[in-house]
Amino acid sequence: MFHTAVAQAQPALAVSQNLPERPRGRTVVIGAGKASAQMARAFELAWDGPITGLVVTRYGYAEPCERIEIVEAAHPVPDEAGFLAARRIMETVSGLSHDDLVVALISGGGSALLPAPAPGLSLDDEQAINRALLASGAPIGVMNLVRNQFSAIKGGRLAARCRPARVATLVVSDVPGDDPALVASGPTIPLGGNRSLARKYVSLYRIALPPHAQALLAGEDNLAPTTGDLTFAHNSVRTIASAALSLEAAAELARRHGVEAAILSDSIEGESRDVAQVHAAMAREIAARNRPFAKPVVLLSGGETTVTLRGKGRGGRNAEFLLALAIAIDGVPGITALAADTDGIDGSQDNAGAMVDGTTATRLRHAGVDPLAALANNDAYGAFQAIGDLLMTGPTGTNVNDFRAILIR
Repeated sequence: MFHTAVAQAQPALAVSQNLPERPRGRTVVIGAGKASAQMARAFELAWDGPITGLVVTRYGYAEPCERIEIVEAAHPVPDEAGFLAARRIMETVSGLSHDDLVVALISGGGSALLPAPAPGLSLDDEQAINRALLASGAPIGVMNLVRNQFSAIKGGRLAARCRPARVATLVVSDVPGDDPALVASGPTIPLGGNRSLARKYVSLYRIALPPHAQALLAGEDNLAPTTGDLTFAHNSVRTIASAALSLEAAAELARRHGVEAAILSDSIEGESRDVAQVHAAMAREIAARNRPFAKPVVLLSGGETTVTLRGKGRGGRNAEFLLALAIAIDGVPGITALAADTDGIDGSQDNAGAMVDGTTATRLRHAGVDPLAALANNDAYGAFQAIGDLLMTGPTGTNVNDFRAILIR
């Protein structure tokens, strides 16, 4: 089911079915994200006119292209390569005309891959902001609104640089609810919210911003374009792949094998360990009482959970979800679960996720790992590594966020 979900989100077919109208002038392709190189390759193969462009993806995620330049940069914390790529992309879309078309290929991860600090901020500041956001436990919508305040490229600012050219944005969505303005912090799409709300969130989630960022947030400089800005009226946005479509494909596969599938939601957010408790309670109820669904059944869900860092271990939101789930189903027979990021990388580690069942907690203890202590230390990666239950796929070429499947036999 995981591989089926990933295959459903591959850019090749999705891009070719969503090509924009040909312009009278130039076609310039830009992009950022973990799937952007694959999107660029698909666009090259499907587009029958001349194109030029530049796309940035994560290290190890490049795809050979003939007419679109692919560069690699760091994720989830930005680096100098991303900084230079963002500057080059902004230069690439400067000086265009009404007759020109900019095709923006956007996927998850693009926010970190396009660091462009606002005036008065440095790359070090943007890196510190990203680290603070990743450690805060804030949901993706909050993180994007806060990031937007400190960028020269996010929140529609890149599209503003393209004027007067038309901008056609193709999105592979990795955000709960598939709001395209939230994917990669919406470089070509104005983001809702304002400076006042960003200040509120920074306080609420205790996000430790560097001094220069605090000073900018306190004022009214570097305000982003608004969602009602008429200069964006002739642009287009299409979400061409999403968690919803991938979960439906996985559900259909399960049904073909005689197992009913229940899609709980494609937009679940919250602390990974808390989300795991809810999933585990439902799985135990089904295992014991055949309600609210009868066995055999697979519970499917997607979205993006978060991890508030409390310890110093190695983890990832899917691995932490599963470690908490393993503790909650300890000793319960007939339950098997997988959780993984569809891009092949769970956070910043080299695994996509992991797998658990009712014996996992016992096997961890036999391997000398205390599951509760590992969870307290945010060391889910180390725990699953000790018993060989990490899921290692490598880069998948797409990114529609987390995939979770809990099979109750």
